[in-house]
Amino acid sequence: MRQTTYDTDTDLKDRAILVSLVTPDIKRSSGDPEQSLQELVSLAETAGVEVLTFVTQNKEKVDTKWFIGKGKVQELRAAADELGATTAIFDQELSGAQVRNLEEALDLKIIDRTQLILDIFSQRAKTREGIIQVELAQLSYLLPRLSGHGKNLSRLGGGIGTRGPGESKLETDRRHIRGRITDLKHTLAEVVRHRTLHRERRRKAGVQQVALVGYTNAGKSTLLRELTHADVYVENQLFATLDPTSRNWKLPSGMEVVLTDTVGFIQNLPHDLIAAFRATLEEVNEADLVLHVIDSASDMREEQIAVVDRILQELGAGGKPQLKIYNKIDLCGAGGPQSVPANGPGTLAVSAYNGDDLERLRQAVQDKLTGDTRTFALPAERGDLIALAYRTGDVLEQSVEGEAMILKVLLNKQDYEVHGRKLDAYVLHH
Repeated sequence: MRQTTYDTDTDLKDRAILVSLVTPDIKRSSGDPEQSLQELVSLAETAGVEVLTFVTQNKEKVDTKWFIGKGKVQELRAAADELGATTAIFDQELSGAQVRNLEEALDLKIIDRTQLILDIFSQRAKTREGIIQVELAQLSYLLPRLSGHGKNLSRLGGGIGTRGPGESKLETDRRHIRGRITDLKHTLAEVVRHRTLHRERRRKAGVQQVALVGYTNAGKSTLLRELTHADVYVENQLFATLDPTSRNWKLPSGMEVVLTDTVGFIQNLPHDLIAAFRATLEEVNEADLVLHVIDSASDMREEQIAVVDRILQELGAGGKPQLKIYNKIDLCGAGGPQSVPANGPGTLAVSAYNGDDLERLRQAVQDKLTGDTRTFALPAERGDLIALAYRTGDVLEQSVEGEAMILKVLLNKQDYEVHGRKLDAYVLHH
């Protein structure tokens, strides 16, 4: 392998040219290539990369050797020499052989979109669970590509694409890496077991769970902070939140639920990442209600909604009760709230910094979870029915009239549908 010519000073910032290939197949499978490239710029900047320029090529199909055409490779080399680039970041996933060929031809570090996202997650992971999940995703991604990443992994310079598992782990043989993956999966399984026990305890205690989901940087963490006064990291950047955060949240009736913030979704979210973070994302599957937070001010709002809906389907949470929260209406310009759908049974337009909006959100969540308030006249000797009334909601008032126990109950909609229908015969009024 020929000697690399670029500086490996660890203090130097990656200087990158972004590269996107557009083919009919890529357009069909990955959505709008222009939006994806804009997002790649944001991802690169989030990772601490200086973006110099970007190069796009339209072709009928992918070049199996170079990914882009050979002529475009030469054009890219000339641009890199002129601009002083150290890195080329591709918007699509590359094979190990393509990485090796491009590195040799360009004398640049070659990173693809998946590796860039994994690198950002590596920077963000703070908890033991998050660090395990990121390392598992990185190793799963790199294992079949080791032959193509020799140059990246041996560079002393570090930077994007080299954080996380570390040089010593990745330069060992495949058997060792497979063993490491197995160990990580076992460790993660233990973490999952503990998380499941916590969820079951909450469930047995009758505590309902609400999950915040949405495209990255839609404002989920800001909503969590403003609604629960949680001390969480909030920043206007992609993937500011990686580790899930759960906080108790009191609704207008006084009922408490658990509100959980989850990792943001993104177009073409790497499959290795979804697999590694499935334990974290199980919070969504276990939720009684999903709050889909949407960046109202984004130019790509509808496309981002579609991406989140698609990933929820992949996770098996597509059929969950959902409330769409159109956030950041204060950033919508002259149109203001009129530029987003009107408030309705399934939608709410809010600003996370507006107290009245947050109160409306609290009420809307309560309505979704509890349903009606009903008054039941139950025979005093039917202790089983009285206990059932207490199990299917919050008893707001109780009194005795003759042989009947009168209970006014704020219903838990889900519990009432499953267990409480035998109380219907005793309803006095709503």
